[in-house]
Amino acid sequence: MENILRPIYQERASHPDTLAVIMVEKKDQTSPSTDMFDAALLIIVRSAEVPVHIKHYEFNHQKASMHIVTAEQINEWIVLGTNRRIIDWILNGKVLFDRNEYLSLLTDTLNTFPFSERKLKIVMEYGKLIRRYFEGKSFFEAKQYLDAYNHIVHALHHLARLEVIDQGFYPEVTVWNQVRQIEPQVYKLYQELIDSGEPLNKRLELLFLASDFLIHSKADVGAAHLLTILEKKDTWHFAELLAHPEVAYYAVDLSILLEFLVEKQFVDIHLIETKGVGIFHRTYSFKKSY
Repeated sequence: MENILRPIYQERASHPDTLAVIMVEKKDQTSPSTDMFDAALLIIVRSAEVPVHIKHYEFNHQKASMHIVTAEQINEWIVLGTNRRIIDWILNGKVLFDRNEYLSLLTDTLNTFPFSERKLKIVMEYGKLIRRYFEGKSFFEAKQYLDAYNHIVHALHHLARLEVIDQGFYPEVTVWNQVRQIEPQVYKLYQELIDSGEPLNKRLELLFLASDFLIHSKADVGAAHLLTILEKKDTWHFAELLAHPEVAYYAVDLSILLEFLVEKQFVDIHLIETKGVGIFHRTYSFKKSY
């Protein structure tokens, strides 16, 4: 496969803006990692008119794709975790070209997983975990058990990813294989939800009880990034937090995350009078005694 694709990737490798070329081959007949193609080429470039450009090829009854992606887009995917297979490609693909050890340095960063980046990814997962948990609980109380099941599965998945990240690893596509070794307690919850012979409503009832404890016990780790930011000022308006460049990564879950932290007494609320009688601005602060 590499020989067939060589003319395509060599042309790209010769361009001064190209930083790296990686090839990933299909592992089996139904392999989703390459979108069912026989091979995929990942071309990482310094800059481009569009951040992602994909081409498809066919030859001798075989198919290949070429993904031209900017370094900035790669970094965004890594931080947000929105394209996990790219991390798999970078860590496990065959390196065909690496300009000035760009890929070696990127791989080292992925393997060492800097603590500051880890804290950001943890709070992103924690915010999603809280949202899914409360949405699932709402469906459960309304006796919409299938919808509740769907949300609690997603909540457990975010909890699993949080545990993996907290141990200094990037969550892989097969995250439950990682969790089984890293945090058996979370893996056991997942097994009980999907394998238990109990009626669905009973399984969910037990899961919500156990999850409530786990979510609360993980608050200091899960919300550490946000709490560190709150410490930097006496009080924050919600709009100020929303405008913070790092908080922007989990802005969609910021409101429910803050309310949860207020309820669990990690964050204090301060009221400021407005011109309206009996109406106050709400501001937030780090609870010093927590």
